[in-house]
Amino acid sequence: MDKQAFIALLNEDLESEYRSIVQYTQHAATIKGAEYQPIVEEMRAHLSQELEHASALAEQIDFLGGVPSVKVPPIPDAHDGAAALRLDLELEETQLVRYRERVEQAIALGLPDVAEALRPLLQQTQDHVMDLQGALGK
Repeated sequence: MDKQAFIALLNEDLESEYRSIVQYTQHAATIKGAEYQPIVEEMRAHLSQELEHASALAEQIDFLGGVPSVKVPPIPDAHDGAAALRLDLELEETQLVRYRERVEQAIALGLPDVAEALRPLLQQTQDHVMDLQGALGK
């Protein structure tokens, strides 16, 4: 892998974070029911972290000489709270795998500073996965 391919992957990650921001915004506003109130509060915290993730990715893309993407991938509809949480969990699990790969790729490319910048995203995404798994009783 070369640096340009790595930048392209980081841009895909950035687009995924944009999806997270929009998806969490909708879900936090529309999920109803007393059983979901604790996770809705968590989702609001996740939302601000997703924005931080997008900013961190954009900064790394720029640092590497790329141009941060402005594309938002399609966002699936969820018709109830459980479906929304499953969509959020699926997205976070995918992001977790991608961030693990990105840290390894940055190290392999001789970019330890980029790997270190990505580690907080990896840790927070893992926390999001655990929160959503707990909310879904997994």
